[in-house]
Amino acid sequence: MDAVASPDMSSVRIEPIAATHIDSFHRALDTVAREKKYLSMLEATPLPQTRDFVMGMIAKGNPQFVAVIGDEVIGWCDIDRHFFPSRAHRGRLGMGILPDYRGKGLGRQLIETTLKAAKEAGFARIELDVYEDNARAIALYEKLGFAREGIIRRAARIDGRFINAIGMALLFDEDGSA
Repeated sequence: MDAVASPDMSSVRIEPIAATHIDSFHRALDTVAREKKYLSMLEATPLPQTRDFVMGMIAKGNPQFVAVIGDEVIGWCDIDRHFFPSRAHRGRLGMGILPDYRGKGLGRQLIETTLKAAKEAGFARIELDVYEDNARAIALYEKLGFAREGIIRRAARIDGRFINAIGMALLFDEDGSA
């Protein structure tokens, strides 16, 4: 039997991101980015840019939630509304979870919380791209109602290797249901 202790998930809180989370969010973002497996970025943007991003999301009313234990961010999910007025009903979902906290239902909790806020904020369509070799994420997105819309060939190039992505979307009905 494996002697590695599983992290205690009972103290995890999911809450809207706030300025006080930025430093910890930046560390979590950098950790996940440096894995070179899940995110488009290969390292976090410099802290001032991350701060601008978070404060901009808050100012625009875009849904952005963090999972925290104590004061440390262990995961996040956000939906960034498209800029052009003709596309303002659409948003792009991004998320990440620190390695020790994956596979424990946290991703589902984060996405469900963020999608609920997106419905309340008037979004009609949520989009995402996921690397085609990320089977766990694809399965989760499909369970939550996202549909595959196409393959983005050579979507990323990491360490000289091209990676395809799957474009997925979730449409909210007129009544706000998925």
